[in-house]
Amino acid sequence: MKKKDMAKTIARERIEILIANALSEVKENRDTLADHHAYLAKKIAMRLRLGLPYEIRQLYCKSCKRFITPGKNARVRIGRSRINSIRITCVKCGHTYRKLLGKRKK
Repeated sequence: MKKKDMAKTIARERIEILIANALSEVKENRDTLADHHAYLAKKIAMRLRLGLPYEIRQLYCKSCKRFITPGKNARVRIGRSRINSIRITCVKCGHTYRKLLGKRKK
């Protein structure tokens, strides 16, 4: 295994650990520590040019790039139209983005 490949596998493991720690810190109401863990995970991914998995990418605000967790510092609402969607609003910057789920059946 090459040195570069080994560094990327170690970085992926570290990112998963840091995100898990950030989620557990949010549950214990330690927001600043959770933000720091999430910041470090993002920084590692950028340094080694790793793409974050979809589940982890959804935990960052698309506008201010801060760590968000539903119920703590993000509002989650269900859309009221024919198209099923979830609206996520970052409380820190106010940016709203939508996840489309599909069309509703009549």
